[in-house]
Amino acid sequence: MGSPLVLLDVDGVLNPFERPHKGYRRHRCSPDGVTFRLWLDAGHGPALLALAETAGAELAWASYWCDNANEWIAPRIGLPALPFVPIPRFPGPEEGGTLGAWKARHVARWTERRPFVWFEDEPDATDRIGAEPGAGEHLLVVVDPLTGLTAEHLDTAAAWLGGLAR
Repeated sequence: MGSPLVLLDVDGVLNPFERPHKGYRRHRCSPDGVTFRLWLDAGHGPALLALAETAGAELAWASYWCDNANEWIAPRIGLPALPFVPIPRFPGPEEGGTLGAWKARHVARWTERRPFVWFEDEPDATDRIGAEPGAGEHLLVVVDPLTGLTAEHLDTAAAWLGGLAR
């Protein structure tokens, strides 16, 4: 089965779409020469590391940022370089369905039946991941993209991961 995974999306999860509370700082990032303005909370890194350590889990990116998250996001929130799900550019609805379906397809394949928690904001990812062959036991923690990751999301993940050990 392997150790459980904690999968992290960036936009809408670690980078909320509306101006967040005062724990967040504004950053400029330029992956592949395209500049983005992001809101990031340096407290997320230590909290996610503690979650993974307590659960004996491995953190990984499940975001269109792929390896760019290691350069532009991880150091700003206190995370080391992490493995990532290689999610190719969304090909459009004819081939990919929806953003949630496209990501779910690649997440299920990459996790190889390992149990995982996925912090994600795509509204249909919950239904899609469960229908994907190869998806192991999982919990998709739906994050409101306007507010981003909260302590309640982390508590939900910790409870579910704790139940795996039983």
